[in-house]
Amino acid sequence: MTNERPIENKSIYEWIGGAPTIQRLVDRFYLLMDTMPEVKALRSQHQMDLTEANYKLNLFLTGWTGGPPLYMEKFGHPRLRARHLPFKIGLEERDQWLMCMFKAMEECQIPEPPATLFRSALYRLADHMRNQQED
Repeated sequence: MTNERPIENKSIYEWIGGAPTIQRLVDRFYLLMDTMPEVKALRSQHQMDLTEANYKLNLFLTGWTGGPPLYMEKFGHPRLRARHLPFKIGLEERDQWLMCMFKAMEECQIPEPPATLFRSALYRLADHMRNQQED
């Protein structure tokens, strides 16, 4: 989980507008992933119906950005890396995930300076999820 507090001792969750913003961000992220041809490799690893993925990412990001620990309360520790081991996650998938997330952040008008901290934390998270050796 990220514990970065960008300004005025607020969490990213508080600074960007809390639950409504997280939900808009996640909704936009999955819409982009579902419609952008340049993220085909990423999309192909998901189920056709993204409802459950949307729900879980919303819960996870809520707690991870400093809001209520909804994911942990419902499902326990995220164990993200272990949960994602069945999926091929290399540089291409990492970068496609980040492309969708960063574009969603931009379209949801996540303000600066928390956006910079959020992008940095998301990059570290996405890079940690890689499980494929690159040539």
